[in-house]
Amino acid sequence: MRRVCIQTEDFDLGAETAALRFGDGGVGAVVAFVGTVREHSGSQAVSGMALEHYPGMTEAAIEAMVDNAFARFDIRAARVIHRVGALQACDQIVLVLVTSAHRGQAFQACEFLMDYLKTQAPFWKKEHTPAGAHWVDARVADDEALARWGIAAGNAV
Repeated sequence: MRRVCIQTEDFDLGAETAALRFGDGGVGAVVAFVGTVREHSGSQAVSGMALEHYPGMTEAAIEAMVDNAFARFDIRAARVIHRVGALQACDQIVLVLVTSAHRGQAFQACEFLMDYLKTQAPFWKKEHTPAGAHWVDARVADDEALARWGIAAGNAV
């Protein structure tokens, strides 16, 4: 099973969880994060979004993030699926799954990976609103979330 997958098609949380846990009797905790397309961004309605990436570079960057999570936390397995292409409101965008012997390490590793993804993964997001389409800038709050792990992002404008 690949640890990182960039794809246009949707994913099944139950199937992905079962596959990650399969055959590992040492798993005592599974933590999952599923990100979805919101219908609003601030005060604006969002009808959909488009996500772009650099094939090869994106996978390598996320693989490095997963390696970093294994170095920081006592986890048994991790999987990141990130969708690209055209997405509509309520569609699933990202899945981060982590297994470990104990819940604390799984929760921390999952949150670390999500914080890292929000600031360091090479994705570009364009939201479609009634006022037109616009590229979404990095947020200061996302950089601050990553900073608590001792990593400076410096993306927000």
